[in-house]
Amino acid sequence: MAERGTSPEVDWPAQPDMSLALNHMGTFDWDLDSGRMYLDSTALGVLDLRPDEFSGTPAGLRRRMAPSEEARLDARVAQALKDGRSHYGAYVRIRRRDGSRAWAHIQGHILRNQSGRPYRIIGILRDAAHDPGDPGAGGERAEGRRRMTGVVERTTAILAHARTVHDVTDVLKDPEALGHLGAVSVMLGIVDGGRIHLVAEGRLGTYVPQIEYTRIDAQFPMSEAVRNLQPVFIGSREEFRVRYPQLWQYIEPLTVHSGVYLPLIAQGRAIGALGLLYERDGDFTDEERNVLVALGSGIAQSLQRAILFEQEHDLAEGLQRAMLPRRIPDVPGTRIAVRYRAARAGREIGGDWYDVVPLGDSRVGVMIGDVEGHDTDAAVIMGQLRIVLRAYAAEGHTPGTAMARASAFLRDLATDRLAACTYAEMDLSTGMLQLVRAGHHDPMVRRGDGTCHPVPVAGGAPLGLAPNPSPPASPSPGNGGTGYPVTSIELHPGDTLVLCTDGLLVQPGTKDREEGMRALMAAVCAGPVDVEELADALCDLGGDQGGRDDMALLLLRRRGTPTPRGGGPLRLRLAPGDPEAPATARHLIRAAVAAWGAKELMDEIVLAADELMTNALVHTDGGGHVSLRMTAEGRIRVEVEDSSSALPHRREAGDWEVSGRGLLLVERLAREWGVEPRGGGKCVWCEFAPQETPAAP
Repeated sequence: MAERGTSPEVDWPAQPDMSLALNHMGTFDWDLDSGRMYLDSTALGVLDLRPDEFSGTPAGLRRRMAPSEEARLDARVAQALKDGRSHYGAYVRIRRRDGSRAWAHIQGHILRNQSGRPYRIIGILRDAAHDPGDPGAGGERAEGRRRMTGVVERTTAILAHARTVHDVTDVLKDPEALGHLGAVSVMLGIVDGGRIHLVAEGRLGTYVPQIEYTRIDAQFPMSEAVRNLQPVFIGSREEFRVRYPQLWQYIEPLTVHSGVYLPLIAQGRAIGALGLLYERDGDFTDEERNVLVALGSGIAQSLQRAILFEQEHDLAEGLQRAMLPRRIPDVPGTRIAVRYRAARAGREIGGDWYDVVPLGDSRVGVMIGDVEGHDTDAAVIMGQLRIVLRAYAAEGHTPGTAMARASAFLRDLATDRLAACTYAEMDLSTGMLQLVRAGHHDPMVRRGDGTCHPVPVAGGAPLGLAPNPSPPASPSPGNGGTGYPVTSIELHPGDTLVLCTDGLLVQPGTKDREEGMRALMAAVCAGPVDVEELADALCDLGGDQGGRDDMALLLLRRRGTPTPRGGGPLRLRLAPGDPEAPATARHLIRAAVAAWGAKELMDEIVLAADELMTNALVHTDGGGHVSLRMTAEGRIRVEVEDSSSALPHRREAGDWEVSGRGLLLVERLAREWGVEPRGGGKCVWCEFAPQETPAAP
């Protein structure tokens, strides 16, 4: 207690004035440092507690208070302590020993030390039925006033957590909130230009479509309250009929006898109005009017906060959507579906994005990513990253190089943000996918037969970090030293590539990303066949409330009838200066030859194809294509196309020359070979017969 300094001390427990007990007022003394609480005999009587039932701590009050009442009282005390106030007061409802309900009023005086730290609360606890001036214990008017005051306090506390207009309307419809005011109908209207839009109506069922929108200058009580910024009190059915004949036709069939319409005023202007209808007759007392006006003030503040919240969220979400592609191009041979869902988090939007990039030469690139953070900066950086990664891919850079350059671009922005991304480039003629992952989770594939599995993709560092000098080994050869290794897989006809951001993995009810991945995989397997319907089903994983994070989703399906794996032709592009393409082609040629049952010719076919690819890359400027297919005669045919019209010829290389033997090898290894002019270029081909032995050298 040394911290209290020279603060005036009061004996423990505080000794009350005897006159308090004569007025049914008990006292309490609460030591905040030790947690001890003292209640005198009158206070125990107000709470209907025996001395042996009270534990001597605030927890001992729970025997007579509902959890909601206890939470409301705790919030009131905590707010008073936080605001530095010296006192507080609150009405609370207690449960007596016989199960009946009663109202009690608590007033507390907060003692603080010289530094302002609260250390003790001394106060009064009284039976609210014995308020001074009430006509007898438990008078009806006093009980009604206490009930209304308690409802206003409880409603204000609940509305403090409302973040949207929908949250506010839910509170108004809640019987535990405004229902205890005794009203049979509660209506909320929001000012929209020169009209009032009725957005909520609870209990009685007085909503009619004809008055969903009313003009502010119309002869309706809600319009009058908004127009004059003054509450409108109606004390009888006759007053309804005379003052508001346009409304009377809707009131007449009801049991309504009185009502009040409160303007909801924020910053000096009406933003809406609250209507309460009652079955009772008679005017409202001054005390009731003051309570209702206070209620309108609290609702107005919550409504304004909710409206601003939704406006800010819509603005932020609009900014993010403007950063995403306005349309997804139609890519022949595929079906692509994209979805984006924003989390309901005010201005705090994320940096999720997706994109589809047609690349020419029967290729397409797809990407998905997420910038770190949830603000407008994340959305702006997302837009920049999407554009530069799209530009690098369209320029013809390999997937690993494009990702590395995008990472360098983000570092050059001098921001502390990182980004996760997956980029996939697909050859539409063969279905071959080249995937690069930067700090992102693995993608998923749904096969044509309905089975699903994640695709292990060798990962690089998140965008914005310096590249790893020793990148991990890739499942396929050809890492290229960019720090972003490339993984190649084949997407068969009917297969679907699933790319998504973390917002789809971390959903309400899931513990972590692994559990979210399992839930997503189950949903993908059980989802509809149509990609658009599948995308909708996956978006519904978060329920009506959506997820806790933004979410982007991209589905890429290869059109066609599902075929046995390895049964289709192979076609790959050879980009100029791309060191990864020949290695990737060799890897895929081996897999295709094995699938066709010609393992005995695998080395010869790979060697011949490698020689033809090397000639195209070394002796031409435009790169080309390598393809592998099974002919009608059952032969395996390798074709390498390039843009040069100069025909190759075989020459004899000297013993010490390091080149010139390529076509000699092809001639000795293959069953046949040849050259065909094609447009502005040519095609060099060779064929192998799986059942024949190649010619001896």
